[in-house]
Amino acid sequence: MTANNEWLQAALDTADPVSTRGKGGRPPGAAKHLMVPIRSLGPSHRERIARHLFALDAEDRYLRFGYPASDEQIRRYVDQLDFDRDDIFGIYNRRLELIAMAHLAYTPLPEHANCAEFGVSVARCARGRGYGARLFDRAVMHARNAGVRMVFIHALTENTAMLRIASNAGAVVQRDGSESEAFLQLPPPNLDSRMTEMVEQQYGEVDYQLKRQAKQFWAFLASVRGMGDEVREGVRKALGSTDR
Repeated sequence: MTANNEWLQAALDTADPVSTRGKGGRPPGAAKHLMVPIRSLGPSHRERIARHLFALDAEDRYLRFGYPASDEQIRRYVDQLDFDRDDIFGIYNRRLELIAMAHLAYTPLPEHANCAEFGVSVARCARGRGYGARLFDRAVMHARNAGVRMVFIHALTENTAMLRIASNAGAVVQRDGSESEAFLQLPPPNLDSRMTEMVEQQYGEVDYQLKRQAKQFWAFLASVRGMGDEVREGVRKALGSTDR
């Protein structure tokens, strides 16, 4: 289980500065299994998911969806997200902007009830911090505890970042021309996997609530400053009128 002293560092790492990449795409000195605050997303986060995906450029949309998805197609995808059936995970920065998200989709076919497909996207401003790999770890942990025996990824062969994440996790990658499939066999859940997910879920929720409260606090201060400016302007005008 990840050490508790990584929690503070993980919260700091989801701020906004872009780190210089080190070997393997990680910032210099980054922990191999850095704990990142990841939150489960529900229907109330639908518009934030849409904004995150709309912000992807043409190349990133092509790699994420396997085709050059238009805004209309992304909107249709977001509107059809089934939060009751599937699991959506996200990473927020301190401004509560969704900078990375993963979709763990469960097949509706009874004969494949123990399988799930993984997809992920990371904003360009947040690349090089291992967020894609951390989202994959979180999704796989949840899938394992939910009784899923196989997680697979369908990706373009040129999506080397996604295939590398799968390969590093021990998945079998099969390449067939422009498209590839990765399959990861999951072991049965145990006490450690369930406790790890419980801790990570709680950590993600606490981190999100702290960021939400901080954003509300700064918005309140901004409104107070705005009121002060209005009062000063009103006084200045009143004094100016008395001089006439």
